[in-house]
Formats: sequence, C-alpha cells, structure tokens
Amino acid sequence: MIANPVMRFGSQILAKYLTKTVTTYRPFSVHRTATLAEVMRPGDVLLVEGDHRISSAIKYLTQSTWSHAAFYLDKMPDGIAIPNPGSAPESNEQHLLVEADLENGVIAVPLSKYSRYNIRICRPINITEPDLDALCRFMASSLGKQYDLKNIVDLARYLLPNPPVPRRFRRRLLALGSGDPTRAICSSLIAQGFQSIRYPILPERISCSLDGSTENEMMHIRHHSLFAPRDFDVSPYFQIVKPEIRDGFNYKNIDWQHHTEEFLTTGERAPGSDACA
Repeated sequence: MIANPVMRFGSQILAKYLTKTVTTYRPFSVHRTATLAEVMRPGDVLLVEGDHRISSAIKYLTQSTWSHAAFYLDKMPDGIAIPNPGSAPESNEQHLLVEADLENGVIAVPLSKYSRYNIRICRPINITEPDLDALCRFMASSLGKQYDLKNIVDLARYLLPNPPVPRRFRRRLLALGSGDPTRAICSSLIAQGFQSIRYPILPERISCSLDGSTENEMMHIRHHSLFAPRDFDVSPYFQIVKPEIRDGFNYKNIDWQHHTEEFLTTGERAPGSDACA
C-alpha cells in the first residue's frame, strides 16, 4: 500500500527532470507560425527535434533526429470541448496541436509552441473527408488522457542519453510499460488514431498462399505502441511538406549578409557579423 504512492511520487519527480530543456539545442530551420498555419492542414503530423533531456534518449533509440510528434487539429470538432480549458488553449482557438506530454498527459497546444524548433510536416495522402473527420474526432476525444506513471522503470530508461541497448531491442524499449489503457506516448497515440481508420503508416508486408500455389502480399498492422516519430517521416504513405518552397523557391532572391563571402573564403566570421548589416 505504501510502495505505490512512493513510486508514483518518484515517477513525477523523474518526469519533471526528464522534461527540463537542455542548453545545447540549436535550431537550424525554423518557420514563422503564420507560415506554418498557412501550410498545415488537419490530419498533418508535426515531427519535432526536441530539446528536453528525454529527447536525446528517444533520438538515440529510434536512430532519428525526431524525438516528438504532434497531430495538427487546427480547431476543435463540433461537440467536443477541451478538458480543463484553464490549462490549455481555449476551445475556439485556431491552429491547435494535440500532443502527449510526459507531465500533463494528452493536451492541446498552439502551433506557435514549436515555432523555434526544427520540424517536419508529414501529410497523409488521399485521405477521405469522412475518415479525416473520424481521425480528428479520435484525437480530440483523447484529450485529458494521462501518462501511466505507476512504474518508475518506464521513465528510468531515459536517464542515459545513449542507453546501452542492442539495436534490435531499441524500438521494443520504447514500448515498455504497464499497458494501462490511458497511457499515451506521442507517436503511439497518433498511430492509434490512424489505425482506427485503417490508414497505413509502416505496415509489415507478409506473403501468403491462398490456394497453395499463388502468393499474395498482405499488410499486417503493427501494434501502435511500437511506432516512433521517425516512422511518419519514412512512411511511403505520408508526403513531406516543406513550407518555404510551397509557392516556388528561387535561391537568387535570398538576401545574404554582406559578410558571407568573407566567411566562405576564410572560414572566419567578421566582428559583429551576427548582427544585421
């Protein structure tokens, strides 16, 4: 009776530690929130290169630069309200993302939250309007679910930036947990949503024989807990959307800083070159 509250308290402390930001994070490709809002559509998956302590371990385990995934909802579907609106954007606010947060569970956050991060937009192709509506409703109805923090082992695996785990076991390590139905990991929740409408992410291809001679290829759905953020990136069924080139891109129109030529020649920045000139 005593151990469970103690472990839960320890898990909460550990969760706070793992969600602290690191000072070494450096964004290279950021987009204005207005630009993202113009480009993104409901159903898009936003992949994020996170700057939390837990991000390094997730990127190592998944062998990817992406450590977090969020689902673009834009606005709340009719008839569904955000739980605890005092701690989340108002239900009538536009440009909402649904994400699973280690401390706060499944929450709605504004798109502007990731305006300073390296991101990638992954868009499902040819999804029907009824299925898209069902998907958005699934994600919106998941708001308020909480991480299962009963098992401190679930969090301790992320303490090392590079956990000493053989490559073949790394993805399985992400799925380690007690199996509580309210437990939601960012990419697992989104994968579960797409699986609810039978939209593929990275299904396993299985060859089978129906009549003993003819082989047919069938798709086998992996359990949603085994999906990682990178799977949306490498999936052949999601289009990569790059905001800056959507309306045409001409490198000749770039307004380069006048110190650039000197830097390319010498490899050294001129004094004051970080300022606009």
